[in-house]
Amino acid sequence: MSDKTNEVKHQELRKKALNYHAHPIPGKISVISSKPCATQDELSLAYTPGVAEPVREIAKDPELAYKYTTKGNLVAVITDGTAVLGLGSVGALAGKPVMEGKGVLFKQFAGIDVFDLEVSAHSQESFIETVINVSPTFGGINLEDIAAPHCFEIERILKERLNIPVFHDDQHGTAIIIAAGLINALEIQAKSLQDIKIVCLGAGSAGIASMRLLVALGVKKNQINVVDRKGVVHSEREDLNPYKREFATDTHDRSLAEAMRDADVFIGVSGSNLVTVDMIAAMAKNPIVFALSNPDPEIDPNLARSVRDDIIIATGRSDYPNQVNNVLGFPFIFRGALDVRATTINTEMEIAAVKALSELTKLPVPDKVLKAYGLTDLSFGRDYILPKPFDHRLIEAIPPAVAQAAITSGVARTVYKPYPI
Repeated sequence: MSDKTNEVKHQELRKKALNYHAHPIPGKISVISSKPCATQDELSLAYTPGVAEPVREIAKDPELAYKYTTKGNLVAVITDGTAVLGLGSVGALAGKPVMEGKGVLFKQFAGIDVFDLEVSAHSQESFIETVINVSPTFGGINLEDIAAPHCFEIERILKERLNIPVFHDDQHGTAIIIAAGLINALEIQAKSLQDIKIVCLGAGSAGIASMRLLVALGVKKNQINVVDRKGVVHSEREDLNPYKREFATDTHDRSLAEAMRDADVFIGVSGSNLVTVDMIAAMAKNPIVFALSNPDPEIDPNLARSVRDDIIIATGRSDYPNQVNNVLGFPFIFRGALDVRATTINTEMEIAAVKALSELTKLPVPDKVLKAYGLTDLSFGRDYILPKPFDHRLIEAIPPAVAQAAITSGVARTVYKPYPI
């Protein structure tokens, strides 16, 4: 495709996207009353004097906020605007369209209400205190588009100080979908987690969290080569932050090209066109490539397939097979956590989501899903290692698994009762 054609398509998309966000009213979300308020009697119940009654009850027992308010089904999507999509530190306000978009997805896929909060914080500590101060409003906190390495410390402190789920989707949402897709791809390629060599290009929030989750699933750290802008993250480097240091290995590999030799798996969460055909050709038999940079992957899938007919490749794009899309995870993970009033989202709950996603992919695909994507056939294989986002069975499979993991691991505060969607 020529540069001119690409530019025309980009301008068409730009115009369409701006029009979508501006009309018929600005933005993508709004607040809709869930109770009638059309008569004097209903007004007196919605506000004064009737509203005083639940106020008195909650003052006596804060847990009753879950009975009399939206708290139990309300998630805050919060950013400081320091790492918005691939656009960088554009500021809190410029990140608002993305936060509103996450609100749309929470509601569309899991029936969860959202307030988006764009926080202009002058320091990491200020941001943390702001989140803590507004936390009584919410049943859960979804952190979004916060730059590494600060995102790790922000999430850690908030999880320690709050008794509601705190989840940085750029870390854990991405990790969960990668892990589920990788487990399925390995099955197809007749490989196992314990015997593979992994190269992860990108040592930010998504890369570190994904490697941590794979370790929790049984991968040894010496199976992993993390690569950042300066090359392989190895034990002799003296410029590593604590999060990169966690994955520093004793290796003679120094460049991405060296690390890719005989690698079974490549996971890219970095930037476009950083992987060459020579690197793909140098990988082990039956390689797996997750080129997840958006909008342009680390290597074009067609280019990768041109040198390897034994490859399984996934991207972050919807116009190629095997899209790694966080919407497969975060709405349903929060749904399960909220439905048992979990105090956190822990590793056990993440692994439960991984396994539920993996297993769902292997089931026959309903006609309703095929129709939504204009397909006549779809089954577990090289071009189908993850469910499609509009698969209605996601809400049936993931929340109960996450909720049960919360109960089993001791972080649930109530029995599982699915929210009426």
